[in-house]
Amino acid sequence: MHPKLALLAACLLGSMVVNAQSLPQPSRTVFKCKKDGKIVYSDSPCLGAEKLEVEPTRGLNAASGKERIGPDVQREIRRENMANGLRPITGMDPKQFEVAGRRMQLSTEAQRECRDLDKAIPAVESQEVRAKPAELSQVQHRLLTLRTRYRELRC
Repeated sequence: MHPKLALLAACLLGSMVVNAQSLPQPSRTVFKCKKDGKIVYSDSPCLGAEKLEVEPTRGLNAASGKERIGPDVQREIRRENMANGLRPITGMDPKQFEVAGRRMQLSTEAQRECRDLDKAIPAVESQEVRAKPAELSQVQHRLLTLRTRYRELRC
């Protein structure tokens, strides 16, 4: 990548981060948990949780016949268009671009830990699927620890 283009991409990404609200991004990961025999859905991980990826709707167009897009969705669409426009430079799709922007606010150590968790969580999720009943509880505790840390760091 050309140094000037990399600098431009970093500046644009940085300006997007500065303009972002101080609240954390809403999670698109939902955990399906069983508590006291009932099923509960939460953005916080729990022991033995089933991980669900959700994609929020982008308006209620079909019911009204008019395109109605709120300011939050308009911002999201602009960010996606920016990420798609910079993709030849950054090599990142819109979701990767969003994660990179969010992680730029973290310390170098937290960024490194997030990258480690990006690898560790899928590995332990795979272990959970293959785990024998005797070792399932231990694997689920490890997975809960990793997911909780991921959320604490705001990876």
